[in-house]
Amino acid sequence: MSVVARSPLSSVFLLHIALEAPLALQAFWSPQSLPFLQMNNTTVLMLKVRSYSGFRSRVATHIKKLYGALIAGSCVTAFLAYPLPEFLPGKRALAIGFCIYHSVVSTILFQAPRFIPHSLGPFLESINITPEVVWGTFHGVLGLAMIVWWQVTLQYAAAVRGAAQ
Repeated sequence: MSVVARSPLSSVFLLHIALEAPLALQAFWSPQSLPFLQMNNTTVLMLKVRSYSGFRSRVATHIKKLYGALIAGSCVTAFLAYPLPEFLPGKRALAIGFCIYHSVVSTILFQAPRFIPHSLGPFLESINITPEVVWGTFHGVLGLAMIVWWQVTLQYAAAVRGAAQ
C-alpha cells in the first residue's frame, strides 16, 4: 500500500505564518509603531518593577520585542514543519501546540478590553465588531483548521504505524 506523505491541508502551517509574521516583523523593527495602547500599572506591577518617567514605555517596547521573538520562532518552526510528512510525531505535536496557542489567544482576544486604538467604523463598532474580535476570529479559525488537519491526516499516521508493524 502506498502512503501519500503530505496532505494539501498542510497549508494550515503557512496560514499560521501569514497570520503571525507581520506582527513579528513589526515587533522586531518598529515595536513603538505596534498599534497597542500602553501597558497599564497592573501590567507593570506584574513585572515587579517600579514606574518612573519613561520606564513604562521602554518596558512595553521590550515586551513587544519578546513577543515578536516568540511568534517569529513559531513562524520559522511552522515553515520548517510544512514540507515534512504528515505522519511524523514532531509535526503532529507542533500542530497540537499551535491549536492550543490559537485557541487560547482567540479566547483571550474575545474577552479582552479594547487595546488596539483603531476602529473598523461606527457601524461595525455598534455591532461589537472590533479589531480584537476580528483578530480573535482569525486565531479561532486557525485553531479549528489545526484540528481539521489533525483529523484528516490521522489515516497517514495509522498507515505508517501499520506498515511498521
